Amino acid sequence: MKKAFCLVTVLALLAGTAAEAQYGGYGRFRPRPRRDRQEEYFKPVWHVNLGYGFPNLDRYEFSGFYGVDQGTPSQTGPFMGSVDYQFNPRMSIGVLATHGTVSAPYYSFNNNSNTPDFTGHLNNTAIMLDLVRYLPAGPAVTPYFRTAIGVNIWQQDYTDGSGNQVAEGSDPSALAYQVSFGAKFHLSKQAGLFLEAGYGKYIVAGGLAFSFK
Repeated sequence: MKKAFCLVTVLALLAGTAAEAQYGGYGRFRPRPRRDRQEEYFKPVWHVNLGYGFPNLDRYEFSGFYGVDQGTPSQTGPFMGSVDYQFNPRMSIGVLATHGTVSAPYYSFNNNSNTPDFTGHLNNTAIMLDLVRYLPAGPAVTPYFRTAIGVNIWQQDYTDGSGNQVAEGSDPSALAYQVSFGAKFHLSKQAGLFLEAGYGKYIVAGGLAFSFK
């Protein structure tokens, strides 16, 4: 009989504690946290970013060859674009793509002219899964962290001045990634600018940002 009474007393105390935690005390309703209310009324948003990165870090994928030195690379891009679906106030998921080319001259040790013995060309398109985490800020700016990972699609050749293939390079890395910290600057509800810095396919990038509900 005493055990049953103790069990009933404990259950009653637990029920009272749960009710007090939910309603903030007897007879008083506890409002939902502000963050939960934001999520409840949040409408999903599509984000489209178009920009340009610098420098093109694909230049580190050139092959080395015995008896020749690599000269200063030149680059185009990477051009970048992303499409992301923001499903709550703090997170979005989408696709980030980059495209660019890099070229580098190669000189033999006994080459005393300004004409390279051959030139390497790397053409790359990267397609990556894009995760963006947004940080709370004012209405004019939205800071974010970007983490993207995917694959590189390469075209490479090492040709002389006549366009003949003269060397076979090793396979560049198939792994593509980009980690960045950035911010969107809102010019209107649908358009703005973005600027970010990080590492992977580029070190800094900037461009136009669009949002659609």
